[in-house]
Amino acid sequence: MTAAPLHARPIDGVAFRPYGDVIAAEGAPDALVNGGRCGRYHDLARLDFGDGRAGLSLFESDGFDPPLALAMMERHPLGSQAFLPLNGVPMLVVVAEDAGGAPGPPAAFITASTQGVNLLRGVWHGVLAPLGPSGLYAVIDRIGPGDNLEEHRFERPLTVTVPGG
Repeated sequence: MTAAPLHARPIDGVAFRPYGDVIAAEGAPDALVNGGRCGRYHDLARLDFGDGRAGLSLFESDGFDPPLALAMMERHPLGSQAFLPLNGVPMLVVVAEDAGGAPGPPAAFITASTQGVNLLRGVWHGVLAPLGPSGLYAVIDRIGPGDNLEEHRFERPLTVTVPGG
């Protein structure tokens, strides 16, 4: 029996909150700095590095054309992981809460080209999936001792569709 496809929807902060944070400059800034020339959007992500430290890396990933056949999800039990687009390529974000050491029912979201995401500690997520061309992302995550990666492979890949794809 084949599972029904998972349909992605545009990301919004309310629907995504159980999994993490949407990082975007939306609405009026919280404060003006630098003599009023710069708007500050303050504290947009619940970053969590446990007993490690924050690390900044760059990830360059091949893009894909939908639908996505998702064969594996991973999670980081020791710290959060944030992805910020550097070249304006939106991404497909597949997430699931934990269900006894495996992914629970998944949800799929599409970011805008100006939105990043922060995945909370322990949230299952799919692979980095730029929509279209390759994407370059700044990644802020935990650097430190211990195994901060767990993977779960599906018996059959999950098909994830996007509108118009």
